[in-house]
Amino acid sequence: MPVDIDGIDRQLMRRQGGYGRGARQQIESDRVQVMSGIRLGRTLGSPITLQVVNKDFANWGDRMSVSDVPVAPAPIVEARPGHADFAGMLKYGTGDLRDILERSSARNTAALVAAGALCRQFLGQFGIEVLSHVVVLGGVHAAAGQGSDFGSLSSSAEASPVRCADPVASSAMVTAIDQAGERGDTLGGVFEVVAVGCPPGLGSHIQWDTRLDSRLAAAIMGIQAIKGVEIGMGFGVAEAPGSQVHDELFHGAGSGYTRRTNHAGGLEGGMTNGEPVVVRGAMKPISTMKSPLRSVNMASLEPSVAHFERSDVCAVPAAGVIAEGMVCIVLADACLAKFGGDGLQECLRNFEGYMADIAGRGYVR
Repeated sequence: MPVDIDGIDRQLMRRQGGYGRGARQQIESDRVQVMSGIRLGRTLGSPITLQVVNKDFANWGDRMSVSDVPVAPAPIVEARPGHADFAGMLKYGTGDLRDILERSSARNTAALVAAGALCRQFLGQFGIEVLSHVVVLGGVHAAAGQGSDFGSLSSSAEASPVRCADPVASSAMVTAIDQAGERGDTLGGVFEVVAVGCPPGLGSHIQWDTRLDSRLAAAIMGIQAIKGVEIGMGFGVAEAPGSQVHDELFHGAGSGYTRRTNHAGGLEGGMTNGEPVVVRGAMKPISTMKSPLRSVNMASLEPSVAHFERSDVCAVPAAGVIAEGMVCIVLADACLAKFGGDGLQECLRNFEGYMADIAGRGYVR
């Protein structure tokens, strides 16, 4: 498969953006280095190794030394409520929460975005595009019903400092972030990821772990700080009758199968149905705050305040970019399962054969 390295770097840059990010993003300028698997701009079929270097690591050589050092750094013992610190220290029997906080850090999402960028390029071969936008941030809601012009939606989101396509809501979100920063607080929100151009039949209804909605939900939930996932109408299906939930089918000679709604979010029975796949994730406020919450010193068991190192005020815009990468990874795997081969041309032949088959049964892409 042809690979655009600059395209991977663009996704890494998007992950670092968004109003409300902290000082870390000013230190790092993520770029990918290919260590294996690509030659002369094309994948070889062997494992691809991508490296994203932490420029700031040079300043942490003593605290993160692989070998023992003459003077050990002072342990951190003030667990942050909402973080992995408390449970991780008990689970792994460590007296220093740095052993937990470094690996549980969302810094690892740089690797996910890089891998997702490769999968995005693979999906592009099948005409599948993935985008995201912020729909809620700090209690501010974007206007609903932004239509099906996803190109315009994506452009508007990318032009916004908080990746919100609604300019009025975008301005209010920026204000909310500023106010939270002044208080030493943090904000969460909701992002929406849309995959356009998915053919029907990706995923399977056969068993729980092959259902595409199950895999997408797990992928989004696996991002740090995500506490809820919705597909399509999401929790709204519990409040409406079936007549207002299920997307009616129509057929025309020129248009093929059509729907006037997409409450299912492009997934029925664990499979794509040809409509845009719509997934939302709810991100909690970041648990590292300049005005720390009350905690306990896990060495002395005395009252304390939570540890603070550095933090974003809000990372919801970045979380949407990370979620795009995760959706790309899941969809690429589903495409390989459906159209798999040892080379791209073989995959595309299988894809074109499948599309010709369902076109004979009335489906028009």
